[in-house]
Amino acid sequence: MKLVYTDEAIDDLKRLREFVAVHNPSAAARIATELVGKIELLPDFPRMGTPVEMAPVPDSVRDMVFGKYVVRYSVHASAIIILRVWHGLEGER
Repeated sequence: MKLVYTDEAIDDLKRLREFVAVHNPSAAARIATELVGKIELLPDFPRMGTPVEMAPVPDSVRDMVFGKYVVRYSVHASAIIILRVWHGLEGER
């Protein structure tokens, strides 16, 4: 199973890293590396996140919480699609 990032998810990751880098550049690099590392586990454990009940098919759209960050993704037969990434204090994307 492969990982596919939407343009929005890529923009989210860049935005989060840039925001943290203003205050703590080394933390920004560490957080980005750890977050991507966690995302890379999804092909082996696609159901590790919590189903998003408001989704049309709740079991296929999931949220994975990693520290203060939320990764929303959808599960398909041949791919995991990373939809959005945000800090928990930002609210849902």
